Amino acid sequence: MHPASPLDPPPLDGVTVVAVEQAVSAPFATRQLADLGARVIKVERPDGGDFARAYDTAAHGLASHFVWANRGKESIALDLKDPRGLEVLHGLLDGADVFVQNLAQGAAARLGIDAVALCARYPRLVAVDISGYGATGPYAHKRAYDMLVQCEAGLVSVTGTPERPVKAGIPAADIAAAMYAFSGVLAALLRRGATGRGGPVEVSMLDALAEWMGHPLHHTMHGGEQPVRTGLAHAVIAPYDAYPTADGDRVLLSVQNDREWRRLAEQVLERPELAEDPAYATNAARTRGREKTDAVVAEALAGLGADEAIGRLEAAGIACARLNSVAQLARHPQLAARDRWREVGSPVGPLRALLPPIGLPGGAAPHMGAVPALGEHTEALLRALGMTGAQITTLRRDGVVA
Repeated sequence: MHPASPLDPPPLDGVTVVAVEQAVSAPFATRQLADLGARVIKVERPDGGDFARAYDTAAHGLASHFVWANRGKESIALDLKDPRGLEVLHGLLDGADVFVQNLAQGAAARLGIDAVALCARYPRLVAVDISGYGATGPYAHKRAYDMLVQCEAGLVSVTGTPERPVKAGIPAADIAAAMYAFSGVLAALLRRGATGRGGPVEVSMLDALAEWMGHPLHHTMHGGEQPVRTGLAHAVIAPYDAYPTADGDRVLLSVQNDREWRRLAEQVLERPELAEDPAYATNAARTRGREKTDAVVAEALAGLGADEAIGRLEAAGIACARLNSVAQLARHPQLAARDRWREVGSPVGPLRALLPPIGLPGGAAPHMGAVPALGEHTEALLRALGMTGAQITTLRRDGVVA
């Protein structure tokens, strides 16, 4: 195989995706496709569009969720409950390769745009249904917001402190479903390349997050006990936690074996006697006496600034990290050194955004298009379907498009 040429197109160049999507799971999935070069046409309601547009105004007046999950797309505002709006959607689907939807359970079927119905009508189409709990079973029609699915999947039960469970600070269920939908589309497109046929792809948020719960799930099913919540600590390793430093930061360190403990005691704690002390010399002893172990580490780090503490730990070969805030992540020196930041367009001007995590060295740069305004591409898309100005004016007047 020859190496990729700089002139190679993006891997999904020429692939058209139509998405009837809202919130996070489907939009984040289709954004991955857009980043890889697919043309993504986002179908939104005329009366406000994707409701994630109104979550907040943190991104210079735009909603942060929406900015994150919707760059590089074209927005068309259609009322799909009006037969004329549904006809426009089918006009778009007639030339599409992929369809993605995450409407409330049953809504797509009522409109005749569920994956099975569309694949019967368009045999080459890859059609994705993203749901909360799947199309069947007693939970099929339950509301499935991210936090609810985190609770149902047990993620909340293993996250937090011994005293209090907490949800993940990111929409983990939405992201899990999005990434399985993304990879499902890629797999189905590969299959279509071999067979000429598309087909349905089904992803549920619960199924996706349950898979991500694999370690605690197997630990509980086969070992008989659910892992305990330990905050930032580790259930069977000590020291393994975040400790305050003199300048108000916190530094997390992890000692994986007794050799590392010896180096920590001698080079960081400056208490070499602890390397031989039976109360600390082995991981089993340190874990049994976790409070004492944490106390001696905390005492040493409390006298050091974060930079000095990390410098000593790294010199001693001890795994460590700064417990960063989100603002510190935005200024992270590793991201800056690797040139991971770009600017994308939006209705309020350029916004910073990270490059996609998938790197394809030697090929075309990722496509990081603008965040669209609601209905920004409606007229252009309708004209591409052959509609006249008069027809478009009538649809606007009747509220079918915006």
